[in-house]
Amino acid sequence: MIDITPNNVSNPNYQYHSSSNGGGSREDGVGGETLGATGSGLGGSLHAGSDNSVRTSPTHSRFGRDFHSDHEDSVTAVSFSSLAEGISFSGMTDNSDDIPGIGQYDDFHTIDWQRDIARDRMRHRYIVKKRQDSFWDLIKGAHDASSGWVCVLLVGLFTGCVAGVIDIGASWMTDLKFGICPQAFWLNREQCCWSSNETSFVSGNCSQWHTWSEIIASTREGAGAYIISYFFYIAWAMLFALLAASLVRMFAPYACGSGIPEIKTILSGFIIRSYLGKWTLIIKSVGLILAVSTGLSLGKEGPMVHIASCIGNILSYLFPKYGRNEAKKREIISAAAAAGVSVAFGAPIGGVLFSLEEVSYYFPLKTLWRSFFCALIAAFILRSINPFGNEHSVLFYVEYNKPWIFFELVPFIGLGIIGGCIATLFIKANLWWCRFRKYSKLGQYPVTEVLAVTFITAVIAYPNHYTRMNTSELIYLLFSQCGISNSDYLCDYNRNFTDVKKTIEIAAAGPGVYKAIWLLTLALVMKLVMTIFTFGMKVPCGLFIPSLALGAIVGRIVGIGMEQLAYHYPKIWIFSGECSTGDDCITPGLYAMVGAAAVLGGVTRMTVSLVVIMFELTGGVRYIVPLMAAAMASKWVGDALGRQGIYDAHIALNGYPFLDSKDEFQHTTLAADVMQPKRNETLSVITQDSMTVDDIETLLKETEHNGYPVVVSKENQYLVGFVLRRDLNLAIANARRMIDGIAGQSLVIFTSAQPVQNLGPSPLKLKKILDMAPITVTDQTPMETVVDMFRKLGLRQTLVTHNGRLLGVITKKDVLRHVKQMDNEDPNTVLFN
Repeated sequence: MIDITPNNVSNPNYQYHSSSNGGGSREDGVGGETLGATGSGLGGSLHAGSDNSVRTSPTHSRFGRDFHSDHEDSVTAVSFSSLAEGISFSGMTDNSDDIPGIGQYDDFHTIDWQRDIARDRMRHRYIVKKRQDSFWDLIKGAHDASSGWVCVLLVGLFTGCVAGVIDIGASWMTDLKFGICPQAFWLNREQCCWSSNETSFVSGNCSQWHTWSEIIASTREGAGAYIISYFFYIAWAMLFALLAASLVRMFAPYACGSGIPEIKTILSGFIIRSYLGKWTLIIKSVGLILAVSTGLSLGKEGPMVHIASCIGNILSYLFPKYGRNEAKKREIISAAAAAGVSVAFGAPIGGVLFSLEEVSYYFPLKTLWRSFFCALIAAFILRSINPFGNEHSVLFYVEYNKPWIFFELVPFIGLGIIGGCIATLFIKANLWWCRFRKYSKLGQYPVTEVLAVTFITAVIAYPNHYTRMNTSELIYLLFSQCGISNSDYLCDYNRNFTDVKKTIEIAAAGPGVYKAIWLLTLALVMKLVMTIFTFGMKVPCGLFIPSLALGAIVGRIVGIGMEQLAYHYPKIWIFSGECSTGDDCITPGLYAMVGAAAVLGGVTRMTVSLVVIMFELTGGVRYIVPLMAAAMASKWVGDALGRQGIYDAHIALNGYPFLDSKDEFQHTTLAADVMQPKRNETLSVITQDSMTVDDIETLLKETEHNGYPVVVSKENQYLVGFVLRRDLNLAIANARRMIDGIAGQSLVIFTSAQPVQNLGPSPLKLKKILDMAPITVTDQTPMETVVDMFRKLGLRQTLVTHNGRLLGVITKKDVLRHVKQMDNEDPNTVLFN
């Protein structure tokens, strides 16, 4: 957070009283408990302009480099590496070594989008100009132009391979809780039974698959066998949970949770070192296999987005165009996020839309194309691996052929309302628990919490057939239609399947269906409660699959009710047309699908991407309208009962500096009400040609601001530019090491004019680290305009002036705190900058 205010000088330019509703108290270097570190960076958000928009070359850059045509030759003479960094220093030759760290950012700071995009344009202009010089330069130019496509190709390849390994590993370890294949222990239950000639399996088991009770007591039936199986189910779940939590705690603390709130914050321009690193990738992948295998109420879809983003971040370093430029790197991470959803659901189009709608803050058309390509490659690789052993890329692929009745829109919208209510209940309860975990001693014992929740979940889940099975299998069962091969309680209808080709007729529900409804109701309550306590624990845990399961249970129950209503009252007008023939006109599986979309939409507030993902899962384009109706009803109910989805709520809980572009600022305050410093407070500035190295180093020691305005003089505070604290430190340290004659009494010059010759030490010229075009507003600018500038221009800060004279500064943290204060929320919850 930047506060341009020394403690000993009053601000001579301040002429206005601050409003009573101006932004709250000021804090510098606020630490964040969730990430366990201290951040004091400048605020910022994502740049809204496309980097391929046409602009004429300015007469000077934001950093003092001249781009006028008269100086093209001098620009060409600069080394490529120097241009890649975009900064050089007066007093040093252009072919000198670059200053290490210039152009990079500290941990928990916000990037300067305009600075990074300016650097990329400088690099691009240099490469385009050099292409005419030699064949080798032409090849380098072609490589630079294609590097983005090559990078996303590699991201898609690696993401598909990692997803295939995770799916296969999780399937095998999940079945390990129930038994083992003695002939080949590395096969899961389904693969073990492929070679069997049996036509039917008892409880999904074949003779070649041995349960633990069969191995220990040589029996599958009876109380003893049940107790042995119960014990092994709990023991394996506890072992997997212990391994997952221990790996996360010891090797990669950032590998816990879903990862999507942090990915959204990172894509908006925030730096979280190691969050997308190699150790996080490895531990998240292994930990996800273990966590899914425990039977906890969690999914792998959200963590797959995190894993894919880690792959995108790591591979971007193979291409300096992206690895050295934080703004460009985020284009690759956006494409990787799309690939993550693509392999999680087998829905490449839905993945692209998910990245656009839910995750990415900046999504130009070029990134859209690359995201589409990346998601396509990832889905193709996963399909080639075929981890589920079927012709589809997802486990719960079903296909309906029954049309829906127009009247069914009423129960579909009702499912949307129910889904919105369930989602709001979950969000509020989960936030309460996460806040309790964060501020109580419970947060000091993450492994113990994971083991306790796992033990309770396993004990409760095993007796119920629907909670014992894998959640993805439960969703598949709820989505499926009842046929001749389905022997579950849900399909206990009074039907006789004598002809496979005959149309399934509508029938009365048998006792098994009512038993299934009671078990599903208990499963709904259990999964809702356990998901509240599970999401946010220190293991990899996603929210998509549990949300889909909750909605599918509700939808299936409603669907069975509608089906029986149509059976018992076929003559009433709402069923008289389609249901009068005796065919099964109501599809309970469709209601399960709509209910699943409703709850997931209410939890995440997704709309377009959710509908596309759901119809990609089912292959039923004709059901888009029911899905749209339920998704919109769920979103409206969720927005009415609670403003934020689960990811935005966790961003706010963790204090990340995320300025949501979807929100509106409707207050009537002015820039003067929010800027720092306030009336009668002081303003920390650097003069352009009258401060020595000692003066600047003293200023850096006495203040914690991360940037300083440069003005003409203390008495004449007209704005010259803006310089970052990090760049000042690096430049002074490098000058002392590399340039002779630099001493504490050397003047620091930020102008092109030659200083008056004196007998003192050589001056230090730092004009080229100066941002000569900082964004400025007047003190009377409405805050609505200022907030819009922060969102759309990606500002870290804006300087406030009056008649050209500097008054103060507004940073992103100021804006976030002001927004919270105007919304009657605690402004001190914004922890980072």
